[in-house]
Amino acid sequence: TKDIYKKYSREKAALAATVITYRFKSAIRDVGKALGIELPIIEYLTQSLAWWDKPGSLKNYFKQFHQTTNENPASHYYELVMTILGFPRHLSQHVGGFIITRRPMSSLVPVENANMPDRTVIQWDKYDIEALGLLKIDVLGLGMLTMIRKSLEMTSQYSSINALQDIPGEDPLTYKMLCKADTVGVFQIESRAQMSMLPRLRPVCFYDLVIQIAIVRPGPIQGNMVHPYLKRRNGEEKPAYPDSSIKKVLERTLGVPIFQEQVIKLAMIAAGFSGGEADQLRRAMASWGRNGDLFQFKDKLISGMLERGYSADYAERVFEQMKGFGSYGFPESHSASFAILAYFSAWLKRHHTAAFYCALLNSQPMGFYSPSQLVQDALRHKIQVLPIDIDYSHWDSSLTFNHKSRQSEHCRAGHTRWPDGIRLGMHLIKGLNQKAAERIISAGENQSFSSIKDLVFRAKLSSREKEAIVKANALPRLARHRHLAQWQSLGIEENKPLLTKQDLQSAPPSYTESLIKAPTLIEDMNADYYMTGLTLNQHPLAIMRQEDWLKNCKKATDLKSMRQGQFVKVAGVVTGRQRPGTAAGVLFVTLEDETGNMNIIVWKSCVEKFRQQILNSQMLLIKGKVEREKSVIHIIAGHIQDISDRLPDFKRRSRDFH
Repeated sequence: TKDIYKKYSREKAALAATVITYRFKSAIRDVGKALGIELPIIEYLTQSLAWWDKPGSLKNYFKQFHQTTNENPASHYYELVMTILGFPRHLSQHVGGFIITRRPMSSLVPVENANMPDRTVIQWDKYDIEALGLLKIDVLGLGMLTMIRKSLEMTSQYSSINALQDIPGEDPLTYKMLCKADTVGVFQIESRAQMSMLPRLRPVCFYDLVIQIAIVRPGPIQGNMVHPYLKRRNGEEKPAYPDSSIKKVLERTLGVPIFQEQVIKLAMIAAGFSGGEADQLRRAMASWGRNGDLFQFKDKLISGMLERGYSADYAERVFEQMKGFGSYGFPESHSASFAILAYFSAWLKRHHTAAFYCALLNSQPMGFYSPSQLVQDALRHKIQVLPIDIDYSHWDSSLTFNHKSRQSEHCRAGHTRWPDGIRLGMHLIKGLNQKAAERIISAGENQSFSSIKDLVFRAKLSSREKEAIVKANALPRLARHRHLAQWQSLGIEENKPLLTKQDLQSAPPSYTESLIKAPTLIEDMNADYYMTGLTLNQHPLAIMRQEDWLKNCKKATDLKSMRQGQFVKVAGVVTGRQRPGTAAGVLFVTLEDETGNMNIIVWKSCVEKFRQQILNSQMLLIKGKVEREKSVIHIIAGHIQDISDRLPDFKRRSRDFH
């Protein structure tokens, strides 16, 4: 963004706007505040709603709200909420949509300063720009590019892998890993839907990856293209083509249109569309979800195909596939460019696992998984993860090295050091900034810290920075445990320049300090999650599993040996909730225990029955049946119980409905 403004100037370059409109939750919050509704009632109403709720469902919640109050503002509250739904709430900036002009931007469109410094935003969104015929250029940054760059910076320290061209293509070990759906952190193919598809599609070459990325999309799913493709790929049925011209378009995808270009070519070859008409069709497909312009081409498409001898059934099927694509149809070139990054990131995970996870941690936020989930997966891959320690940690997480040679075709000649683990960095500590971390590192390089007081004064830490370091338990050498570190830090006065070196030395333990108890496992775990977002101590489920009521629950690793349809009871931390628009009301929940992740399918009837448990829980206990197809295992939920109260202070944010 800075480079674009530098080249074209703020007079001739500006970001497009995004108009944020009122939805259920934002309308309920803002109207509630305006009416003076008590905050607990507003929170109750917003927590009871999900994004898929229809306006009529609000009435039930407002009736409950009315029953909890002596006044009767519920009806007025409801009417106001319904009135402002869809109204503009505020103007935001597009993530990377630029308008670049020859003459001053202000002569074409109204402009304003963005909230971020040195940025200009026009006051129109992408639909306004399209209607007026202005050209918008999307300059989008991918977090995965940052992650791959950081990985290569690390691999260059100990191997011959310095740049992307050094990564060998079509590596069998990488594809073997992908077929097992071991793709946490891998670009584009890390979602649960992609993980479910990988063992079924079983990619063995780059073009398989191109298809893998494109096929797990609403377009192919809605167009009923996934199962026919898998059956043909697995040899269960033969590809069928109405004629040789259609075969040329669809042969590489076994007769199933998966890419947007294929659908456009079908219209030109099978229905006689001209180049201009095909381009109009492409635009209509891209805006299908918004205005339904695609229907204006239905008669021409079907009549054109009938005139050329295709059956009415085939013509209708092609049009339904076009509808399915909508704004979610993937161009082949787009999928191929994503597949390149998917392969690079997968290769790094397979061959340079420690560098892969370390770079992911240093590139957050990005992807489907939190730092906690990435660390859990790294541990399952036998990567040693060391805690934050002011004596060893940098700002970023860093590699740790053993001193034994490891045979590898990629090991740089003369280098015997190979990373065997990761040292977590101070960037994970909540409330600590990079400048403070750099002061700690600089002061510690000259001489080790003798006490917490010595750390605070030599690194010139503010009270907030001191508190963050102490609460993150980053002082293992200076204090035996977190509570003792907090006690010692409380006795540190403001910086006094006349303090001598002796004043900063560690004092002998006092009688009071000997009475301070170490935190319990649960206290330590909760503090870890709060301060760093992860823990290297026992997983919450490992702690809870010591209790009798959880002993009959299976672990994630146990599911591999269970048969189809077998009853099972599992428990875990909620790490994600998804409800795709193509899933007909089915909700997917991901649970994590100490051994891995579990995928839960919740049918629509069950979603309504256990709505509050699903939407508002930190941890769930699920009773259901095992559903498996080869190595892909799901649990069909029959009963759902919120067990968050078993660890009342445990807080961890899940990735919901993205």
